[in-house]
Amino acid sequence: METNIDLKKIWNTKKIETPNVEILYTKANKLKSRSFLKLIVVNISLLLTIIFFGFIWYYYQPELVTAKIGIILIILAILIFLLPFNKQSSLLTKNKTEPNSKEYLQQLIKLKELKVYQQTTMLSIYFILLSLGIGLYMFEYVSKMTITWGIITYAITILWVAVNWFYLRPKAITKQNAKLNTLLVEFEKLNNQMNDPF
Repeated sequence: METNIDLKKIWNTKKIETPNVEILYTKANKLKSRSFLKLIVVNISLLLTIIFFGFIWYYYQPELVTAKIGIILIILAILIFLLPFNKQSSLLTKNKTEPNSKEYLQQLIKLKELKVYQQTTMLSIYFILLSLGIGLYMFEYVSKMTITWGIITYAITILWVAVNWFYLRPKAITKQNAKLNTLLVEFEKLNNQMNDPF
């Protein structure tokens, strides 16, 4: 009876697809950089939108209180969206060098959780407040139109919101999550291999 165990033979017979660590960290850093750039662009765009609506209020001086409430709701929707959205920045700027894979995996999981919260809860609140704000703001100007043009104006606005909510939003979310999910799976594989060498 042979009691010697050939570890090299066991190791060689184990067929596991090992992700290339350098490529994995490069992909993760690239994803973080793109996400951070997107965060900056979204912040600038939405802050310019707030300034634009402030200018509309100041320059055009809406008469009805509904228009003023509409502008307030639009600005509130943007601020409510931006506050949790900016929480990602600490995760996106942390560890551009290579930490251990377990730490990196934890960062990616936190980033994923933040993104899911942003894409579900916060985006829903944002769309509801934004739609309500636009509807209330438009009321002052639509009320001066004929009934036909008023209906057409609101129908086009509702169609625009529906296309954004039911078509563009899910498509963007799926695209964003695909890359992050792939990286999560690869880092989990790497961690499992490090924890279980045989």
